[in-house]
Formats: sequence, C-alpha cells, structure tokens
Amino acid sequence: MPATHEVTNQVPPLVGHDVAADPALVEALRREGAEWAEPELRALGALAGSEQAQEWGRLAHAYPPVLRTHDRYGHRIDEVEFHQSWHELMAVAVSSGIHAAPWRDDRAGAHVARAAKMYVWSQVEPGHTCPISMTYAAVPALRHTPELAAVLEPLLAAPEYDFGLREPTSKRGLIAGMSMTEKQGGSDVRANTTRAVPAADGSYLITGHKWFTSAPMSDVFLTLAQAPGGLSCFLIPRILPDGTRNRFFLQRLKDKLGNRSNASAEVEYSDAVAVLIGEEGRGVRTIIEMVNMTRLDCVLGSAAGMRHGLVQAAHHARHRRAFGTTLIDAPLMANVLADLAVEAEAATTVAMRLAGATDRAARGDTAEATFRRLALAVSKYWVCKRGPAHAAEALECLGGNGYVEESGMPRLYREAPLSSIWEGSGNVAALDALRAMAKQPESVEAFFAELELSSGVDRRLDDAVANVRKELADLSAIELRARRIVEAMALVLQGSLLVRHAPPAVADAFCASRLAGDWGVAFGTLAAGTDTAAILDRVRVR
Repeated sequence: MPATHEVTNQVPPLVGHDVAADPALVEALRREGAEWAEPELRALGALAGSEQAQEWGRLAHAYPPVLRTHDRYGHRIDEVEFHQSWHELMAVAVSSGIHAAPWRDDRAGAHVARAAKMYVWSQVEPGHTCPISMTYAAVPALRHTPELAAVLEPLLAAPEYDFGLREPTSKRGLIAGMSMTEKQGGSDVRANTTRAVPAADGSYLITGHKWFTSAPMSDVFLTLAQAPGGLSCFLIPRILPDGTRNRFFLQRLKDKLGNRSNASAEVEYSDAVAVLIGEEGRGVRTIIEMVNMTRLDCVLGSAAGMRHGLVQAAHHARHRRAFGTTLIDAPLMANVLADLAVEAEAATTVAMRLAGATDRAARGDTAEATFRRLALAVSKYWVCKRGPAHAAEALECLGGNGYVEESGMPRLYREAPLSSIWEGSGNVAALDALRAMAKQPESVEAFFAELELSSGVDRRLDDAVANVRKELADLSAIELRARRIVEAMALVLQGSLLVRHAPPAVADAFCASRLAGDWGVAFGTLAAGTDTAAILDRVRVR
C-alpha cells in the first residue's frame, strides 16, 4: 500500500528529563533549610521524568479503581481493586517518604524536603497523592491521644507500602484515610449527624453515613461523629484486633470529574468500632491539625500542576513550527508562556515558604506557626483558584493536540479544580482567613512582618501592601469583600517573596502585571519590554 502521508513537525515525547530541575523549587529547597535532601529529590525527579513513571500515571487513569462489595459466595468484603500501576506509584511515594517521613526525621527541613518531593512526584500522577497526603496529615491529629500515636505513628511513618486489609499492627506500614463530610453538611461538619455511642470497653460504636471518604482502602480512618459530649474525632480501623472486618460498608464510588485514579467512596458505619482521639466535643479542634497539613498539600498540588502544564506547553512550543517560525520564538506565544511561568513560579515560591513555616512550626517556632495560620488560608484560596485557568491556557498552547487525551493535558485540566474544592472551597478558605484575622490578630502582625522584609524594594509592591492595609482597616461588608481582600493579600505575599528571591525579570513581570495592573484579563498580556527570554530560561527542560 502506498504511503498516504509523512509525519513531520510533530513534537517528540517529553521523557528522560529531571522533573526536579526546577530553579524555583531547588532554590526554595536550599533557602528553607533542606539542601541536604537535594540528591534524593534529583533521583526522584529523574524517575518522575522517565517513560516508565509516565506510563504508570497513564495506566492508573486508564484503568480506574473498581468496587467489589461481595465475594463470589455472597460474603460482604467491601474492597476496591486498583491497577498495578497505582500500587507502583504508591510504593515510590511511600519509599520516598512523601507520606510521613518528617514525623520520623528530626532534621531541620524535613517537612520542606517532603514538600519538594510531593511537588515533583505529583506531576507524574496526582490522584494517588490523596492517601499519601492523608497519611502525612493524620499524625498530628493522632498525637492528641499519645498512647494511640505510640502504636500507630511508627507504622504510618514507615517507608513500607503494604497494601491489603489486615489488622493494622500486623502490617509493615499503614495508610490513613479521612471520612468527615456528610451529604447534608459538606464543609459544615458541625451539621454532621453520625453518632458515636460509648461501649463498655472504652471504645465507641459509630453509626451514620459519610458522603465523601477519601481512599477507602486505607488501613485506618479519621472521622467525625456526635458523641455524648459533642462533635468528636475518632479513629476507625478497617480490620479489628481479632482479624474480623469492622462494620464499615462501601456503598458506591464517586464518579468524579477528575482524580479518577483515586477511589472516593460513600460509606455506611453500622456500629463500627472506633477509638476516641483527643477529648469529646473537641473534634474540630483535633482535626484542624490534619486540615492544616492537607491544605498545604492543596497549595503544593496546584503549584505542581501549574509547573507540569507549563513544562508541557514550553516543550511543545520549542519543537513545533507554525507560520515560518518555532512557536516559542513567536512574540505572542512567548508572552503567553512567560506569563504562565510567572504564575507558576509565584505559586511554587509561596508553597515552599509555607512548607518552611510548617517545618519550623513543628519544631516549636510559634512565630512561624502564627504566620502560617493566616498565610496558608490566604494561599490556599488564591493559588488553588488560579490552577484551572492556568491549566486551560497551557492546554491551549498545544492547540488541537492538547485537547486529545493522549497528550495528557485533558487529565491535567480535569484535575485542576480539585485543590480549590478539597479542604474547603474558595468561599470557605476566604472566610477562614477572615476568621484567623479576627480570632488571632497576631497572625495579621506576622503576615505584615513577612511583607516588611521586602519594603522599599519595589514601589509597586509597597503601594499594593498599603492598599491591603487600607482594605483591612475598613470592616464594612467585610464578609462580602472577603475574596477581594484575600486575593490582594495572596498577591502581595507572592510579590514580596519574588522580589526577594526570584530573578529580576520574574519579579518585575509579577509586580507590573499582578500588582500594578499592567496586564489584561487573559494570560499572555504582559507589557511590552518584559524579558520573556529570561523568564522562559527557567522553564528549559534538562
């Protein structure tokens, strides 16, 4: 058969590169005190950029998890089957310590190293990082009951991925899940109706329905239920000490927009055996430790998604020719890519600053803990909100090829809204920032102390900070103005970090466009004279 066409001007696969070769990430790793982790990060980055890892990510989505409620004989089993690629991804994440290594590593910067690894490895496939994040976040909550933490924490932090339903203390390593929200309440967990009844042996029996349960094949779950003393936090194991299955029934898996490699389930508890964590009636206070950690991962995940989309778009533009030139040499395409790069670097820089604050707070630095309280809520709102728009523009850089599943860009696009919804949607995050300022005014002082470190460096930033102070001084209709205020706070925080730590071309483009308003609504509207070449040099794949 004669050839009907010749394949030309197609972009080569982006494989065999180091995903960790990200200047903003590596500079932040060193700056935040985890330079010792760079060799491990680079090794993980090389694996993340390999053809094998990318195939794992593709297959984990092509073959999503399947719920098996009963075995062939009619016995209730409530298990979820995953493709082998899911297990490969999980094994790398756990062996790399992304799940909980900082809780067994007393080196300064351990949480920063873990954050950098999370950022790199999630670019392969973000769905499996949900149970990884839950496991990381569960440990601080468990510490409210020291005797329980003493047994489970070493297993949660162990670098062993040991899949399968077995009694927790018989396993080499554990994964933790989260089962909080109910259909009538969502983020309003105080509306939960699930009940916890004390048993004679000191345990509790939990009965109720959970609308979203993350990673239902995890070994243990943190859940909220109404005890006699009020809303309380509990630990529920899938398998009881005698080897029998707890009364924890999977009703169905959610059919989600994205995040399809990860199972999310509706769960029924029917006198499920549970252990109280902390005190009765203090469930929200207990669980807030977990929320702080998972919100950090939301910011990291959005920043990682931006970086991934940017690298894919820049790679395409460097190899694709149109209208007589390579795309990246076309001024308008260079403007779009540079704008995406500025957004991605701002997200990465603030995410790693928050990781540094988390690390220092975990080591007893109260000033950093106070700063993180407000800065994390602010950044969770804004960085996660920017993810979907960034993904859409990155996809468009590939044209029609980007709209095809084989490119991987549709998967990125579907995933992008999740971090803005998970752990509180935009309104919840914005209102939480207001709550932090009202209940902990010292967090406002800590936030502005951080901004003061860049005072006098850039007039546009100084003016924007002054405007934020003015907005905060006006308490009229403050809830209605919450998004406006929190967006402005996020932008000045990012600007402050960039003028201190980023190359001049990046910082100048950010301040001109995001703070001085010298841009349009869409990406790719940076002002004439922007040094796009210098910005894009930081996106070069190596």
